[in-house]
Amino acid sequence: MAPGGAAVKVAAAGQDLSACEKRGEVSVSVRDRLGPYERNNIKVRDELETLARNEAPGLSADTVQPKGEPDDGEQRFLAYRCRGAMPAAGAPSGPAATDDRAETYPIED
Repeated sequence: MAPGGAAVKVAAAGQDLSACEKRGEVSVSVRDRLGPYERNNIKVRDELETLARNEAPGLSADTVQPKGEPDDGEQRFLAYRCRGAMPAAGAPSGPAATDDRAETYPIED
């Protein structure tokens, strides 16, 4: 991870970022297979996300969002400058945010 990339947040694919300023797109790629062997899909996705986060500061962006699924080791991300406008990952939002009948917690590996 590059020094500036560590501060870049990753938004979920369907997350509403309309409060943020779109700064551009980032295209990244890694090898998804070595000869006849396919690499672990999670590892490939993790490396693509890291590369996108490393590219975001060059666009003055602080958030990236996948534009689509990885395809043959390539993936496109949208880059945004949110400056705190984006809710924290896992933070409740919308009508359910005021409903205190249930609590949810992210699952950790």
